[in-house]
Amino acid sequence: MRMNPPVRNPFVLKITVSPEDIDAQGHVSNVKILEWANRAAIAHSDHLGFTVARYYEIGGIFVVRRHEIDYLLPAYEGEQLVLYTWPSSKKRSAAERRHEIQRESDGAVVARVLNKWVYVDTESGRPKRMHPQVAETFDPANFI
Repeated sequence: MRMNPPVRNPFVLKITVSPEDIDAQGHVSNVKILEWANRAAIAHSDHLGFTVARYYEIGGIFVVRRHEIDYLLPAYEGEQLVLYTWPSSKKRSAAERRHEIQRESDGAVVARVLNKWVYVDTESGRPKRMHPQVAETFDPANFI
């Protein structure tokens, strides 16, 4: 196993490609890549103590504004993948999170994902300044 984390302190999610992940072309579906990135972002947030319930307690939560995905190599059923994720930038009410999916066997990069998020009030849905604990916890300096 060759681990190539793209940053100093990423969150890691291991994935085994299952038959359900395969599309009509015989490789991992592009929709699965997005699903895995979303799963990793939620798992990382939960790991850091910010569950959906916690976000509602503090009155603010992240919602996705945009996804950008670079599909670099196909992945196939049975392959072991490693998904690295980390916060990469933040502003008053905006944040970005990056993901890199690598084959575990050789470290080859399968895909790179960029999520652009906005932090919104849980009642109004309008953008608001990040709660100080959220801003501190997800500060990119903790990961890059």
